[in-house]
Amino acid sequence: MREEYDFSKTEARRNPYAKKLKKQITINIDNDTIDFFKEQSEESGIPYQTLINLYLSDCAKQKKQLYLSWK
Repeated sequence: MREEYDFSKTEARRNPYAKKLKKQITINIDNDTIDFFKEQSEESGIPYQTLINLYLSDCAKQKKQLYLSWK
């Protein structure tokens, strides 16, 4: 490995995935909900955390509004 690299002759370009960067958080989710996504994961072959992210991303993209009714 070189001590220094010369990047002056190359063109700099932005990271095309910069908008898709993820942030690690801690969240409490019910066991039943995790089990549901784990079952979906086994059927689809997609990791359950990715499925949860895809679902939440879809909700955000479609601007779905949460409706709760307490009786």
